[in-house]
Amino acid sequence: MIPLSVLDLVPVREGGTVGQALAETAALAQVAEAAGYRRFWVAEHHGMEGIAGGATSVVLAHIGHATSTIRIGAGGIMLPNHNPFVITEQFGTLDALFPGRIDLGLGRAPGADQRIAQALRKNLMEAADRFPQDVAELQARFAGYPPLPLAATPGTGADVEMWILGSSLFGASLAAHLGLPFAFASHFAPAQLDAALKLYRERFQPSETLEKPHVMAAMMVVAADTDEEAALLSTSGDQSFVALRTGSPGRLKPPVPGYRDSLPPELRAGLDFARSASAIGSPASVRQQMQAFIQRTQADEIIVAGAIWDPKARERSLQLTVEALRQGGV
Repeated sequence: MIPLSVLDLVPVREGGTVGQALAETAALAQVAEAAGYRRFWVAEHHGMEGIAGGATSVVLAHIGHATSTIRIGAGGIMLPNHNPFVITEQFGTLDALFPGRIDLGLGRAPGADQRIAQALRKNLMEAADRFPQDVAELQARFAGYPPLPLAATPGTGADVEMWILGSSLFGASLAAHLGLPFAFASHFAPAQLDAALKLYRERFQPSETLEKPHVMAAMMVVAADTDEEAALLSTSGDQSFVALRTGSPGRLKPPVPGYRDSLPPELRAGLDFARSASAIGSPASVRQQMQAFIQRTQADEIIVAGAIWDPKARERSLQLTVEALRQGGV
């Protein structure tokens, strides 16, 4: 079976608290580990009432202590928000706490609107332009070579698996040039999926890290016992998507029957396009949709995202997804 991983945003539910969100994420990671998922990633977002993963490395420590074997990591750290030395220390610490389990996915976007630049006291445009150099510095700091004036402790010599994340050709080109694994954010930005994977594979340069291209593609997946139940559960994520696109993000809302039908045509079209890399339905439906996506992308791994308001329904979705693919021999 193709390796499956989980991308979690640490959603804060309407009627819930940040503390509950963190507890629910740890519980979800335990379910993912028991079900056989390879990785559990948390994405860095800032200034968003409904997402509690801003202090990503702290959240990963929390998840690490709740699990024992599953790889945990950032999907990703938005490197323009930081400096490589501090990220080396943070993920070196995580590697010391959870040896051989740490992934570091790196993205070039700020993870919020431009207000974050003022809050972080950073020029994010300049920082984004330095992204390739900062990735190379991170590699050097973890490797401890060439010797740098100040070694990161913890960090130097840490066994951290680095990934480049992207939703465009830029990330694909950089990952290929550096010989790093590449994860594409097709679960919300599928427009350049095929072109990016083609470019990455064609331009890939083998490295000490990786001998051949390695792709992880993201899907929005909501599995339930019936197609109707899954469609209803998926409306929580749909509401979050529309709220973000219309400038009014908030906490994760309960599902709403008929939500898509209530949207104006332009919003429904945008939502449908963003969800073109998704699998929603019963185990049989999810298996069919995921098989088609895997055949299309020839991905080496799939990482599943999906905002579901009921934590138990989210846990069951992960379990049903694995069972569906195992039964189908995917």
